[in-house]
Amino acid sequence: MNTASRTALEELLRGVAEVECVTPDLNGVPRGKVMTAEGFLEGRRLQLARGVLLQCIMGGYPPPRFYGSDDGDLALNAAPSQIHRLPWSDSPRALAICDADELDGRGSSLSTRALLKRVLARYAEHGLQPVVATELEFFVFAPNPDPQQPFRPPLGLDGRHEEGGSAFSVSSNNGLRPFFAEVYRCMAALGLPRDTFMHEMGVSQFEINLLHGDPLLLADQTFLFKHLLKEVALKHGLTVVCMAKPLAHTPGSSMHIHQSLVEQGSGSNIFSAADGQATPAFYHFIGGQQAALADLTLLFAPHVNSYQRLCHPFASPNNACWSEDNRAAGLRIPASSPLARRVENRLPGADANPYLAIAASLAAGLYGLERQLQPSAPLQGEFEVPKELTLPCTMHAALERLKHSSLAVELFGSEFIEGYIATKTMELASFFDEITPWERRVLATQA
Repeated sequence: MNTASRTALEELLRGVAEVECVTPDLNGVPRGKVMTAEGFLEGRRLQLARGVLLQCIMGGYPPPRFYGSDDGDLALNAAPSQIHRLPWSDSPRALAICDADELDGRGSSLSTRALLKRVLARYAEHGLQPVVATELEFFVFAPNPDPQQPFRPPLGLDGRHEEGGSAFSVSSNNGLRPFFAEVYRCMAALGLPRDTFMHEMGVSQFEINLLHGDPLLLADQTFLFKHLLKEVALKHGLTVVCMAKPLAHTPGSSMHIHQSLVEQGSGSNIFSAADGQATPAFYHFIGGQQAALADLTLLFAPHVNSYQRLCHPFASPNNACWSEDNRAAGLRIPASSPLARRVENRLPGADANPYLAIAASLAAGLYGLERQLQPSAPLQGEFEVPKELTLPCTMHAALERLKHSSLAVELFGSEFIEGYIATKTMELASFFDEITPWERRVLATQA
């Protein structure tokens, strides 16, 4: 660290007692340790057991053979541009997004942040720079201390709970203006630029669009924004939920990924030719996505609940079809100028790890570019999904597809894919260990 950087960091951390040093696990959950600001400034080495990156969503771990039988340490190295004072904290506190590196300096093959960096390095070898944007949907609910009870929206200013029909509303009746005012303030303090914000189709469901840019930066911003949402909600006596489908008979929450590619140096969008028409590279990119989405579905839809969203679709298509400006297609080409021509991957849910989802989507596109794959014909209007473009519709089916995918291993390496499968197998088994209220209500007196 040079003198100028050290001085800037000291100023940033002035008055801060502790720094939360976190890295995303395979589910995108922040994991790490809290270090004193003094130790952070001194550059003390911070280490974390390798197995933490494969921690199940319930808190357990797969067998040690999937992360090294010794469960040795990784080094947490802060990304210099991702050290932030936490604007929602009552006492001065900071957070640093970290890389999880092997002790010899290599990015860990179990780290989803490192996986995304490797995908971007492969694009750089071709002289290309991906540009992405994420659209994150989420629900804001009243506290839910009893998980046996369904989520409910907060009490509105009229003394009632929202019942639906508020899509695209700008009314303040939901009583959430103070919450969102602090969300916006914290976003500004953290340097998270926002584009548009809206009330989505679901009851107390909202969407925010982050501005397009470098994929690693957008993954960091999405990761940080989800953490911000939950922390600010707690201060306001609310619960923010990024499940894919928290309410029955209601649209689920997505994390659509918009993708384009520009040439390094010129910055020109390689999806559009000089005459404004789509290029072969544009079609090859789509062809790669179509070839890989079925194998990689579990990376975009990582939980049992993810398939509640995909199998009861409200503009949440579980297919690998592509179409011009048609929300029924898994790969949508939004209406835009040639300069902004892009591919929107509509498969990922809000519950997906942003690093992994972006890495998987871009890796699929690069696979098509390198092999010059051709996509299917575009579909318009109402259409029936061809069998070859259907995607797994349950977590079990997606898990089985991933288990037998040589493509997934080619793109992300056997250590990560095998570890991911081991963790997801445990999570699915945990779900089947419980009997649901539906089973007790419907089957107890009939079966």
